[in-house]
Amino acid sequence: MRRSRSISRFKPLKEARHEAATFRRRALAGFVIIVACLVALATRFAFLQVDQHEEFSARSEANRVLTRPLAPARGLIYDRNGVLLAENVAAFRLEVTPEQVRDMPGMLARLGEIVSLSDDDIARFNALRKSKHSYEGVPLRLKLSEEEIAKFSTSRWAFPGVDVVPYLTRSYPLGEEFAHTVGYVGRIDENDVARLDKGDYAGTTHIGKTGIERFYEDRLHGEVGYEKVEVNADHRPLRVLPDRLAPKPGENLYLTIDSRLQEATEAAFEGRAGAAVAIDPRNGEVLAMVSVPSFDPNPFVNGIASADYAALLDADDKPLLNRLLRGNYAPGSTMKPFVGLAGLELGLRVPSDTVLSTGEFFIPGQSRAYRDDVRGGQGRVDLVQAIAKSVNTYFYSLALDMGIDRFSSALGRFGFGQQTGIDLMGEGSGVLPSREWKRARFNQPWYPGETVIAGIGQGYWVVTPLQLANAVAIIAARGVPHTPHLLRAVQRGLDAPLEVLPAAPQRPSAIEKPADWAAVQQGMVEVVRSGTARGIDAGFPYPIAGKTGTAERYSRTGTEWTSISASPIERHQVLFEAFTPADDARIAVIVALEAGRSGAHDAAPIARKMLDAWLPGDQQRQAHEATAKAENAP
Repeated sequence: MRRSRSISRFKPLKEARHEAATFRRRALAGFVIIVACLVALATRFAFLQVDQHEEFSARSEANRVLTRPLAPARGLIYDRNGVLLAENVAAFRLEVTPEQVRDMPGMLARLGEIVSLSDDDIARFNALRKSKHSYEGVPLRLKLSEEEIAKFSTSRWAFPGVDVVPYLTRSYPLGEEFAHTVGYVGRIDENDVARLDKGDYAGTTHIGKTGIERFYEDRLHGEVGYEKVEVNADHRPLRVLPDRLAPKPGENLYLTIDSRLQEATEAAFEGRAGAAVAIDPRNGEVLAMVSVPSFDPNPFVNGIASADYAALLDADDKPLLNRLLRGNYAPGSTMKPFVGLAGLELGLRVPSDTVLSTGEFFIPGQSRAYRDDVRGGQGRVDLVQAIAKSVNTYFYSLALDMGIDRFSSALGRFGFGQQTGIDLMGEGSGVLPSREWKRARFNQPWYPGETVIAGIGQGYWVVTPLQLANAVAIIAARGVPHTPHLLRAVQRGLDAPLEVLPAAPQRPSAIEKPADWAAVQQGMVEVVRSGTARGIDAGFPYPIAGKTGTAERYSRTGTEWTSISASPIERHQVLFEAFTPADDARIAVIVALEAGRSGAHDAAPIARKMLDAWLPGDQQRQAHEATAKAENAP
């Protein structure tokens, strides 16, 4: 009994000790856990603040400071004499900040009563809104007039979120005159985005679409700059920070084109459809390139209206077609100097060889007649007379003796059937008749009669005006080929000196025997003196070498000619090629008209006007060179 009481007296004491021990263990465990957590927290804190300091500091800075791209000023384009062809001009646009506009449709309707807004303007605005934040300005209407700016300013208070914003836009002062050569810029679209480096075009809205603007986009574009902008938590700009990298403007380009010659050439066409090219045969510089009709490139810069673009596409005279590069012309008799030269080079003829022209030519064993232009023929003619009088029989016979394989090979040396390599995109290749071409195109064999008509530039022949001009320049340079080109010099900054581009390496001559060239050149001089274009050189101080071409391109059904011309006597494609001075040429020209009576009647007078426009500048350059030579003489 006593023992039982003693045991019961010590039991609470034992339990108290047990609980104390348990508490100590738990407290120790808790302390260990707390210490471990503190150590882990300290370790993590050290990791974030020390090891990862730069990364998280950069992230924090990125949330506070945005890097905003600055688009570079696009390079300017000049002609060879410093006449401005493409410039950047200050303009004003309406810009809308969507988050500040409660009723967008209503606002647009009310705004349209003050400033003219087309359906295209609104469609582009809505499309552009989708790619921007609500707090970013979105262009609504571009190139506001002074009157429109004044009218909006009086009602500015009624349009919160709408502002007039200045900007630079591309402008082409000479408009249609250089549309097919200089080209134009346009807004960057999805196709452009797929091929562009986004970093190089950050902040840029326009890119070269055609012509020089596209081919030399890398030179004209420049380098993007950047500025840092402090923003709030919603990424709205607060202030521009001083840390700034200025954009680098694009290069200014100086072309080989002479705008005075270009203007005179276009005027000489008097609206007739066709093309003309002038080249300096000494170096391949293109002095003039005209495609008629043309179009005003300025509406394309900021988006041409759908109705206006449809009108250009549907126009019968196809103003959007670059006839210089893509026009397909049958060369006709302009091929005869090249065919005659090929015959001499191959040893099939010498200049004194003659052929009897009776008015008809027959392939041995065949009854079909291939006719001369003159009924009854021209009698017996040699090469010079055949070129001067454009005697078909001479070239029928020569082409047949040559055979299509040698014919194609020899004419290919003058660049026919291939691109010239000019610094423009979209150039066509034309067609140089050959056995291989016909097999690939029609899966048919070649026939001798096709060789005969190829000898006078008919049949499957197709040339572009630029191709023909390049070939004429080769003959004018006594066989030395130069790649036609438009870029003459660049300027890397407003005050920087002009850097004239180095000449391309000289290529092998297309003419092996100087005497062969002399015979063909004499024939082309006689064309102007006494032949098919006689009198076209009247009063001109330099001797002119030339050749007319008339290709029957349109057919007759009953009494109607299927031609773009209203006159049945203008059913031909007509051409004229020339170079001067004939002995030491400094200019080679070609003119191609889509409808006319003959090359002599229609194309040659245009070429003469081109030479007249070129002459004063040439005489001035010759005088300067003579003066400089005299001053440097011992």
